[in-house]
Amino acid sequence: MRSRIIEEYKTKLSLTERQKEILIGAILGDGHLEKLYMPELSRLKIEHSLKQKEYVDWFYEEFKNWVRTKPKQKIKKVFGKIHNNYGFCTYGHRLLGNFQKDFYTEKKKVIPSNLLENITPLSLGVWYMDDGSIKSNKHKGVFLNTQSFTEKDIKTLQSILENKFGLISTTRKDETGQQIYLGGNFGEKFIKIIEPFVIPSMKYKIPRVLRLTELPKE
Repeated sequence: MRSRIIEEYKTKLSLTERQKEILIGAILGDGHLEKLYMPELSRLKIEHSLKQKEYVDWFYEEFKNWVRTKPKQKIKKVFGKIHNNYGFCTYGHRLLGNFQKDFYTEKKKVIPSNLLENITPLSLGVWYMDDGSIKSNKHKGVFLNTQSFTEKDIKTLQSILENKFGLISTTRKDETGQQIYLGGNFGEKFIKIIEPFVIPSMKYKIPRVLRLTELPKE
């Protein structure tokens, strides 16, 4: 009986434009779409370190109508190291399955052809909160950690940043792949675009030289 009620509820679900924009940012970052027992169904999995609890809670509030169970703490042991994580999963749904088809090829994330028209400043903000970092508090430069994407997809992302937002970037290699780097005035411009969407607990990802107000000392 309960299962039937849930299935009926899911038939009424739809994604708002804001949820779509947030979802795009999450997929570009650490968010993960999982295929379910039916190939056309996928669910969104959001999981971060417990230190990012406020961010996960913010994400949950944005997708609360898509989630059956509130975020939970999860303790994992990987290669002998304990990881204290916090996260949730959405319902499985065909609408999320459509995003899966666009953003994944054989379980690997790819950049869809329609990203240029669909990505927004809010998407950028979520992407950065999810998977961005600063060069240092003394510099304006910021990184987008795109190591999981191919070189071709990274070039596509750079083109989108330039053509839609006027952001010219370079890349930097590390042991796991390539990062997109926005330096100097372009780092500053990027922060101005995303700052309205950065929640308080994520303000540490804004270089100190660009913060409108200083954060309290930790």
